[in-house]
Amino acid sequence: MAEEDYSSFVDWNQMGELSKSSGPTKVDCKDLKEFKQMARLGHWAKNHKLRAQVYQQLIKAIPCRTVTPDADVYRDLMGNTVTKKPTMIISLPEFVDDSPLPRYCLKAEAVASAHRVISCLAGQFPDISHCPALPAVVALLLHFSADEAQCFEYVSRMLACNEPGKRLLDQTYLAYESSCMTFGDLANKYCQAAHKLIVATNQDVLEVYSDWQHWVLGDLPFHHVARVLDVYLVEGYKVLYRVALALLKFYRKHKAGTPGGQASQQQQHSEGVRADIQAFVKGIGSTVTPDKLLEKAFSIRLFSRKEITLLQLTNEKSLQQKGITVKQKRRNVHLALNPDTFTSEIVSAKEMRDIWSWIPERFALCQPQLLFTTSTHGCSLNRFYSHCEGYEPTLLLIRTTDGDVCGAFLSTDWEERKRGGNKLSFFGTGECFVFRLKPEMERYEWVVIRHPELASAVKVQAQEDASEGQNSDSNNLQPPDKPSGDLSPFLSARHFNLNSRNTSMFMAGNFDSIIVGGGEGNALYIDSELNHGRTGRCTTFDNPPLCAESFQVSLLEVWGFQDAMAS
Repeated sequence: MAEEDYSSFVDWNQMGELSKSSGPTKVDCKDLKEFKQMARLGHWAKNHKLRAQVYQQLIKAIPCRTVTPDADVYRDLMGNTVTKKPTMIISLPEFVDDSPLPRYCLKAEAVASAHRVISCLAGQFPDISHCPALPAVVALLLHFSADEAQCFEYVSRMLACNEPGKRLLDQTYLAYESSCMTFGDLANKYCQAAHKLIVATNQDVLEVYSDWQHWVLGDLPFHHVARVLDVYLVEGYKVLYRVALALLKFYRKHKAGTPGGQASQQQQHSEGVRADIQAFVKGIGSTVTPDKLLEKAFSIRLFSRKEITLLQLTNEKSLQQKGITVKQKRRNVHLALNPDTFTSEIVSAKEMRDIWSWIPERFALCQPQLLFTTSTHGCSLNRFYSHCEGYEPTLLLIRTTDGDVCGAFLSTDWEERKRGGNKLSFFGTGECFVFRLKPEMERYEWVVIRHPELASAVKVQAQEDASEGQNSDSNNLQPPDKPSGDLSPFLSARHFNLNSRNTSMFMAGNFDSIIVGGGEGNALYIDSELNHGRTGRCTTFDNPPLCAESFQVSLLEVWGFQDAMAS
């Protein structure tokens, strides 16, 4: 096809360097790995015609439902739009959730064409109930389509993708909301400095992260988002997470370089922070090139499709248990605790809020609920168990007689200890972590998350350890079944090929002690009178001692997670 066939919707005055097609004129590649590398390097990024042809090739290869509407369906429904230009703009459907159509480099009259395509998609895909990204995707692909019908077919194939374990666009409120929670989990894990900035400067972290998709598909300048699309059509949904995390990292760097940026971390309403991030992303072209953005996105290590899928499944299950399915409007859930109702003898509301920013997003929807405190219930391990059993997860807080404060987030019900009988046996999942607040604040996650090379370096245990069912099935992404009403944390030791149980000893308890973290020592050991404790390095969390290695407990509290969204 002639090059102009892909330019009828494009305002070339806005395309800059892309208006001068250069570079390769064809792609001759059959190997997927090589094709992925070419996409990341921008092999077709400087040739508009080639890019349009590659997109056509990639989208045609998407496995789809047997009956997927194509260009002919669009022409039958909407008429010949080549000779009959649209004269009025059709309103966008409700399921785009008020997301505007980005203009990018489209001609003014092309906006009406995009609205027509979206309207037709809404009619052909009645099951879509929430898809805020659709206007941006349609606007983008219109740049590389010969006509409206071709753009319609492209987006139809993306919506109708039926490849197991793969998706390209969220189409329900449940999928979208769980993706926001998953992004929060990933930001907490892979962008800790940026996440800490968001927590410190605004009152509603979840609301800020609800914009993550729009940063990429909506706010990014055209030249940047086109490079993202190059890779997204090859590698899928995880690319959006990577790019959004990279944007968060660049935003933190931008704030650090702003006069008084880090020093003036004052709490403000989430709308102010959301607007600030949006303005930064829209203007990112002045400081960050498209290639630099992708380089940052793909420099995030240890980031796998399996982890994303496990997180997404678990967050969806959590939302379903709260009664959220597909059509509800977003409820405002504040991460900040109410200082008028929160009372702890160990931590302030601000300190508890900082701890809350570390926990998985699905539990950040909850409010803290005091389950046990030695000041009220006494120093008895039996009473500790009786008050904590039946709750999952829990938060353990300890203040020593020296004034140090440390603790642990524990993913699993303490009742699990009974499965080992009187024998002390470890249980829990990789969402457990230990931390200290005083004298300084620091969190120590599962070693496999932070330093997988350390996990592989641990000395191999006896043969029976290696054959205890720690095999990982890369195709089995479903979390383990648990009783109804129980949440299944996404990171279980069974999901990893570990050469030692030392790296997955999360929590243990019996009649004379509780232990958090094992392998060559314990992160925390508390005796049966909840009076004396020890702390040291352990291979599970690769932590230093959390306070004095041998300490006296001044006060111990256990907090549960109360569902603040339940009616």
